[in-house]
Amino acid sequence: MFKALKIENFRGFKAFELQQLDRVNLLVGRNNSGKTSILEAIQLLCSRANLEPLIGIMTNRGEYSSSENHSLNRQLTESQNLDIQHLFYGHTVQSASHISISGSHTEDCETLTVSLDGTYGDFDSQLEEPNASGFSLLVQWKLEPDTEEVQSENLSRLDTELNLFYSPLSANFGLSTNRVRSPQRKPYDIPINIPAPINTQFITPFSLSAQSMIEMFEDFVVLTPEEQVVNQALHTIESRIERIAPISSKKSTIFGSRTGFIVKLTGINERVPIGSMGDGIWRMLGLAISAVGAKGGVLLVDEIDTGLHFTVMVDMWKMILQIAQRLDIQVFATTHSRDCWESLAEAGRLEESENEITIHRIERERDRSVIFSGRKMMIAADQEIEVR
Repeated sequence: MFKALKIENFRGFKAFELQQLDRVNLLVGRNNSGKTSILEAIQLLCSRANLEPLIGIMTNRGEYSSSENHSLNRQLTESQNLDIQHLFYGHTVQSASHISISGSHTEDCETLTVSLDGTYGDFDSQLEEPNASGFSLLVQWKLEPDTEEVQSENLSRLDTELNLFYSPLSANFGLSTNRVRSPQRKPYDIPINIPAPINTQFITPFSLSAQSMIEMFEDFVVLTPEEQVVNQALHTIESRIERIAPISSKKSTIFGSRTGFIVKLTGINERVPIGSMGDGIWRMLGLAISAVGAKGGVLLVDEIDTGLHFTVMVDMWKMILQIAQRLDIQVFATTHSRDCWESLAEAGRLEESENEITIHRIERERDRSVIFSGRKMMIAADQEIEVR
């Protein structure tokens, strides 16, 4: 698990730190304080050599590059170009621009660095364009000791720096999504030991697509002990639900986003499409499936309380805590809701997990989060103290 995070020159953060991270971390703060950006930074750090999540992060925000000259190499224009300037602090880039995202573990610290490289012509002569930016995007990953107490035999393992990705940028600092999906590297820069990505699931306020939920349900839930966990999660919202099952993915892609599952309700013989059950059921299903799918890794949830009535939030947090403990998951979630953080405090009390939950208040004018431990959360809830 991450013990601390440090972000530099990423989106709205010039420099920002989160210390004292626990198993479940709830980020609160005003609108546009950077809560979602922190989740994105964690996702990129966990992705390591797999940069495909970058496409989802930027397309969800509409961060495309403006139209490029049609004389650009077909290899650069077959796909949408991402305007990487918006990833950098101030939405502008220059030769010295760089992003750094670091995560500390018990013994080591890993850092993902995104920077501009001026040696564009050394990469691939076929990609040299007269109106290109003259820069390439370089992504590096480094692992180093986080403490002087690390045993000497582990130092070689904990002192590694790898070039993960290298791609030219177009005239408007556009990064080809085709290049992200099929990265090309200098032959002498190909890492021998490319680090495997940390298993990560990211749920946006719009939940997951039906296709993603079906695939995860079939891969991680069907005929496993977690099937009962999912059923219990849905039962907190609708007590009549006895079972849930996926249907053909072909059918699910025809009818829209909230399809792909049917449920058996007590007292009703007909199978009921999950789309008939309301937004809360769909959200709870996505949370349960994603938590199970994040086994041994990280679960990221933006606006975790979306679609949920305050009366079910304690049960939602109890489910998250139980799955996180059993499957060794670290959770980062955001909210604007007082009911949500108070429910987390209550769930921590009921599950005797107050030492595994923390609130981090994000404020733009600070260089680190304001921390409320599980114990402080409970006191704040009891005394009606505002922490958001």
